[in-house]
Amino acid sequence: MLFVLMNEHTLRVLEFDKILNKLARFCSFEISKELAENWRPSADLGEARLWQQETEEARSLLSQQTELHLGGVHDLRAILEQAERGGTLSPLDLISVHSTILRTRRLRHILIGNAAQFPALAEWGELLQDLEHVAAEIGRAISERGEVMDSASPKLSRLRSEVRVLQDRLQSRIQRIATNPDNAIYLQEAIVTQRQGRYVLPVRSEFKGRIPGIVHDQSGSGATLFVEPLGIVELNNDWRRRQMEEQEEVKRILRELTELVADEALYIRTSLAALSSLDLILARAHFADDLHANQPELLGFQRRAELKPEQHPGVLMDLRQARHPLLDPETVVPIDFRYGDDYFIIVITGPNTGGKTVSLKTAGLLALMAQAGMAIPAKPGSRLTLFEHIYADIGDEQSIEQSLSTFSSHMTNIVRILHEATPHSLVLFDELGAGTDPEEGSALARALLTHLRDSGIPTAATTHYSEVKLFAHNTEGIVNASVEFDLESLSPTYELTIGLPGRSNALAIARRLGLPRSIADGAENMVDPESLAADTLLEEIRSARDATRQSQQKAEALERMVAAREAELRAQLAKIEEARRAVLNETREEARAELVAINSEISRIRSRLGKGAPTQHDRFLIEAEKALQQRLDTERALPEEVGAVPERLTGPARVGDIVWVHSLQASGQVQDILSENELEVQVGSFRLKVPVDGVELRERPQAEPASSAEAHVRVQASPGMELDMRGMRVEETLETLDGYIDSAYLAELPWVRIIHGKGTGALRQVVRDALRNHPVVAKFRSGEQGEGGDGVTVAHFVSK
Repeated sequence: MLFVLMNEHTLRVLEFDKILNKLARFCSFEISKELAENWRPSADLGEARLWQQETEEARSLLSQQTELHLGGVHDLRAILEQAERGGTLSPLDLISVHSTILRTRRLRHILIGNAAQFPALAEWGELLQDLEHVAAEIGRAISERGEVMDSASPKLSRLRSEVRVLQDRLQSRIQRIATNPDNAIYLQEAIVTQRQGRYVLPVRSEFKGRIPGIVHDQSGSGATLFVEPLGIVELNNDWRRRQMEEQEEVKRILRELTELVADEALYIRTSLAALSSLDLILARAHFADDLHANQPELLGFQRRAELKPEQHPGVLMDLRQARHPLLDPETVVPIDFRYGDDYFIIVITGPNTGGKTVSLKTAGLLALMAQAGMAIPAKPGSRLTLFEHIYADIGDEQSIEQSLSTFSSHMTNIVRILHEATPHSLVLFDELGAGTDPEEGSALARALLTHLRDSGIPTAATTHYSEVKLFAHNTEGIVNASVEFDLESLSPTYELTIGLPGRSNALAIARRLGLPRSIADGAENMVDPESLAADTLLEEIRSARDATRQSQQKAEALERMVAAREAELRAQLAKIEEARRAVLNETREEARAELVAINSEISRIRSRLGKGAPTQHDRFLIEAEKALQQRLDTERALPEEVGAVPERLTGPARVGDIVWVHSLQASGQVQDILSENELEVQVGSFRLKVPVDGVELRERPQAEPASSAEAHVRVQASPGMELDMRGMRVEETLETLDGYIDSAYLAELPWVRIIHGKGTGALRQVVRDALRNHPVVAKFRSGEQGEGGDGVTVAHFVSK
């Protein structure tokens, strides 16, 4: 495992330890909790991607398997150590081992059984050891209540049977003594009790010796002696001996089971290690669901020719609508944080409490989470480069112990970072150059940014200095960013805008808070005119940007409305066309049924006329039958696919697709994929959430036009559904039939009728032999009643 190299300072200021504490709460037992609390991000791209795959597989499998949990798994480390040292395990210890082994076997079965779909989890399933024989031995000997059962050994079963018999005899005999009327005067009560594991009677002390026996105890007042009558001493001895033999047998059984556990301790520890890692994976899955997080794409550094400037390290960070995972999800404002092809250093400016530090921490913390295999609270499609090192200098670093000022402490940390950071690192600086003289601090900040840029080190920094804003604007590879501030409400919006520097707004805020105008005007006169002009120009740029953004949003809304209306009209047209086709097909089917009935009636009349020389009536009926048959062949139902009907597409819906919403009976456009089970669809001017199984994919966005060199397939003209070969010689049959079959197949006809007549059957045999060996013929059959019977062969083509 290759961990990101960073000190505790970086982890503390980015609050990664708090993320691990939250993660540990989702773990099921102590080993995995310890593993979670000491978990660290990986600096190896393959390992981090594998962790991400494990988390996503666990989220998916958890939604399918309710038994995917570690309930019943125990921390057996101390138990295994005791067994290996030769100590005897208690029945409760053995029950813990038994429960853990059974849960391990069940998890192994689930993970290996789903290996095809979840291969990363199946690897952990292979590490879970199947110790069924250990569980069976413990289960045979120890009950669920932690008692050694009679079935543990034949000897134990016999001894316990003897103990019960002796106890019954003993109780019966001493009970007779206790209830003997002659003894009633000597006893405090006619009861039987036990002292030192032996049955005794409570004898009044003044009658000592009246019931001969052994005194084992007396009451606190001395008024009662507990006497074992001499008549049951030997029976009591036998009962106690059997009890001790039973206890020795129980100890022997527990020692044997302990030795069995000790012999398999190595394999149990292997399972425990795999179980703790698996539990951590499940914890990452539960944590992701709790955060409503998504899997990021992890990438390596990618140096490309189009990157500017030449020092650009090829870093990529595209966090979309990212949320700080420790802030209230109901109130936190998502940010878009990204590095571009022409910059790898971001300078964030804006007022105090405006969210600059939160933006830095969000970027750093989400990078750590992603490299630790966790899903991040950001939109799907977020991407990050995997960093070998992450450094952060954030917060008040005054050190009383070392007698360092805030500035000195910051500089000590910055110097260390500059010595260790590489182009594959991420560096985060909060209030760069602060804590000293503003002029010197501004110069120092610009010098540090210049060094980082020239070294090709990805960086994000916050500052208040106007000179640093101007420097970032004029320096290749560095870009300004700002957090927004609402002057009307005097509150930050926490939105991060990359590409524009922020304003301190100090004078504007002071005026809004009631500072006398003369003082505010005096302060404004003392400000460098170039700074005021820059602020004025910046405000104009922001106003123009906001106006452009509003116009763009209106245009996009209008475009969506037009598209939705177009989809609605297309759906209505489809309904009309479907209804028209249904009416036509129904009418044609009725006509076809009438023709079939007439044809059947003609056949019935012909059969009644009987055989013999054909008469004029016979010839008329034959011609009528033939005409009706030809009409039946042409009276087919309309094809199912009609050009005006939207095609039903397959596959998952994507953003921009047109779908049919069944519950509304209307079309809409997919705006967002909320989850694998839910979409956001715009229908008309409304946006709504609909289940994936409640829509039908109708249209995808138009693809790019095909190349002019693309081949075009021309559909062959139809040769007709029927080939009449009656009267042909056998010699010309094959050539005519082969040409007709090829033409019909190219014309995409589903089937054809070949009329060869009955006759001697020679022509029919030639036709069917040819069809049997033809590559495009799937099957053929004789004509049915009304189709010509054995005088016709119907051939069906293979599907294209």
